[in-house]
Amino acid sequence: MHDNLEPPSQEPSARVAKKAGVKPLRAEKRGQRPDAPLSAKEEWSEFFKTAMIAIVLALLIRTFLLEPFNIPSGSMKPTLEVGDYLFVSKPAYGFSRHSFPMSFAPIEGRVLTRDKAPLRGDVIVFKLPTNPTIDYIKRVVGLPGDVVQTIDGRLYINGTMVDREAVGLREIEENGVRSTVMEYIETLPGGIMHRIYEERDDGPLDDTEEYNVPAGHYFVMGDNRDNSQDSRVVNLVSFVPLENVVGRASFIFFSTNGHAALHEIWKWPQTIRYSRLFSGLGPIRPEEENVVEGAAQEAIQAEPVTP
Repeated sequence: MHDNLEPPSQEPSARVAKKAGVKPLRAEKRGQRPDAPLSAKEEWSEFFKTAMIAIVLALLIRTFLLEPFNIPSGSMKPTLEVGDYLFVSKPAYGFSRHSFPMSFAPIEGRVLTRDKAPLRGDVIVFKLPTNPTIDYIKRVVGLPGDVVQTIDGRLYINGTMVDREAVGLREIEENGVRSTVMEYIETLPGGIMHRIYEERDDGPLDDTEEYNVPAGHYFVMGDNRDNSQDSRVVNLVSFVPLENVVGRASFIFFSTNGHAALHEIWKWPQTIRYSRLFSGLGPIRPEEENVVEGAAQEAIQAEPVTP
């Protein structure tokens, strides 16, 4: 007797396949072999379907969950550096027409807010009131109803000077020009702490009029106080309507110092700022008491960088 070494049939009937539990990956045309390769037309059709699904998913994520942004200027130093890439939380304050690509959605005001609104100290991305095609990122300093002013470089909110504690001198570079700034820990009303840079206290925006923040609007400032176009510049930014807020800056997912060109792949590992990856962007709030004490002590003990 000889064993039957003949291979099994490559064309099982549909009934046999069903009994065997075989699930077809695609419907077969009558008379077409199950293992027949896709035609060029079918391949292009599958590719197009996959591409469309990927595009739709990306748009849904960018619109309703997280949208990526990159930082092109130093107005938010030391919190954000040029070359940082961050995610913005879209549902943090609900949605407006500016939450959607090209602001096309026919929405008045904000929806699905769950009574959430920007808090003092939040870093937000918003559409520039004088040109909604441009995205800005700043820190919320004044809330609706507040009176904000700067006098001799010091921030006043509702007539009270905001505390700041000197950390030390830092050397920074702006557009190829090196300068020395003082780093401070600023404590906003409510005990909200964050870092700022001050180059001097007698600059063009260091003595201002009083700004009365209207209802439904916010007063924003850059952390690099002497190098920021913010709500102090009335003819450009002024007060930010809640409707213009795109979302809350959440965390940095990538950061590069920009010292490598796109084609210089071998330099990429040396240009990544690994210490900044996945850094959160929220301020330190009173409920984080232990974190506050540790961060303040660490900052105070940091050695100043002399010019």
